[in-house]
Amino acid sequence: MPSATLNGLNFHYERAGSGPPLLFISGTGSDLRVTPNVFASPLAKAFDLLAYDQRGLGRTDKPDVPYSMADYADDAAALLDHVGWDEALVLGVSFGGMVAQELALRHPRRVERLVLACTSPGGAGGASYPFHEIEHLKGEARARFLLPISDTRRDAAWAAAHSDEYEKLVEMGAADPFAAEPGRAEGAHRQLEAREKHDTWDRLPQIACPTMVAAGRYDGIALPATQEKMAERIPGAQLRFFEGGHLFMLQDRAAYPAMIAFLTSPVAAATAGGGPPAEP
Repeated sequence: MPSATLNGLNFHYERAGSGPPLLFISGTGSDLRVTPNVFASPLAKAFDLLAYDQRGLGRTDKPDVPYSMADYADDAAALLDHVGWDEALVLGVSFGGMVAQELALRHPRRVERLVLACTSPGGAGGASYPFHEIEHLKGEARARFLLPISDTRRDAAWAAAHSDEYEKLVEMGAADPFAAEPGRAEGAHRQLEAREKHDTWDRLPQIACPTMVAAGRYDGIALPATQEKMAERIPGAQLRFFEGGHLFMLQDRAAYPAMIAFLTSPVAAATAGGGPPAEP
């Protein structure tokens, strides 16, 4: 399996497809061994798709030391160096969207166009749900707690009326085949530490590339109001809501085509980059 030494750590990454180069940055706890993953999505048919296990996750090194959001962004830039991409399209999902914000701010010349999906800027703009506060919840307990937050339509009344579907979602959410792996808990904890400190709000007006903010209408993790604030603060950003919660990319069939169209359309690029700067 492909690996690279970046910033002193060994990273696992995968690459597939053909077309414009796209760096996909995944969310909290993501592990490319868990399938289906992004390589089963329409992105792999539209792009030269590059994805990786971030520090502390999957088959990448998991040093038990503090991580910063700047570290995560610099890791992404180093991976672009490793594969020989001067710049790339970037799609960051949830925590990956936080990393993508930092990447666009710290390494602006490396990001051609940007999609920020179900994510948040932190600070005065609003943070995503504080996962560090529920770190003690594991397995089924965590899945049951997060289901009505991940998609606010899935309240107690919905669960009672759709018991079979609810239990299947709990089973899926509780699964963690690598929970006992050495370093797994430590790496996950360090990611949550960095996530808690994420704050790009004051710097968002510095994002210069065409940007789409993509979100679920019923997301209780990355709140719709936060998406509106973030889009207003990034110069010329487009905002698009989809029919779903935090997993809207899997729930709304229009989501992937819309993001692919934005990333590949010269018209979208001109529109997204042409608005007036946001007020600081």
